[in-house]
Amino acid sequence: MGKKRVIKPTKEALLKEKERIEEKVARGILKSRKKITRGKLYIKATYNNMIITVTDEEGNVVFWSSAGHVGFKGTKKGTPFAATKVAEVVSSVLQKTGMREIAVFIRGVGQGREAALRSLANRGVNIISIKDVTPIPHNGPKAKKPRKP
Repeated sequence: MGKKRVIKPTKEALLKEKERIEEKVARGILKSRKKITRGKLYIKATYNNMIITVTDEEGNVVFWSSAGHVGFKGTKKGTPFAATKVAEVVSSVLQKTGMREIAVFIRGVGQGREAALRSLANRGVNIISIKDVTPIPHNGPKAKKPRKP
């Protein structure tokens, strides 16, 4: 089999990647006339992806980002590392739009739930409330009758 080589990205490649993400962030920000100071942040954490949506108080979408949008592919989109990267992109957008206070709504059972929330808190986002809105079945439909032998 031989030795496995790990390809380490150069500083130039890392800077280029950071610039590419910042360009995507700049393109995605909604140019609104009024200043938004409060809003809602929805985190959807599935096994396969992480989607974060930022809305104003009425529910109009200001910005969204996902693990695929940031540049992850395949099964890497559902990892906690991908969730922290998506949260970093969203927190930079929040700082640029001037949003000071957010209420967080978390949905799903993915690995990146806590990682995304922790990353948002570390980046200086003022979180007012955290609510888990994962749908939970309350008994569900009637079970099928057993099959005859």
